[in-house]
Amino acid sequence: MKNNIRELRKKLGLRQEDIAGTVGVTRQTINAIENEKYNPTLELAMKLAKLLHTTVEELFILDD
Repeated sequence: MKNNIRELRKKLGLRQEDIAGTVGVTRQTINAIENEKYNPTLELAMKLAKLLHTTVEELFILDD
């Protein structure tokens, strides 16, 4: 699954550490999600979307 986390995070001037602390995961988890090595739970995806001022559907793109 592809995602736009890195782009939106940088646009908002946030670091991986900032996002991780806010949503309750490690920086390594955010890094793994950004690099498409880990798919977050629905709860985490919703927290990330809210933090990045977008929707889950716009944040994550399902590969066909």
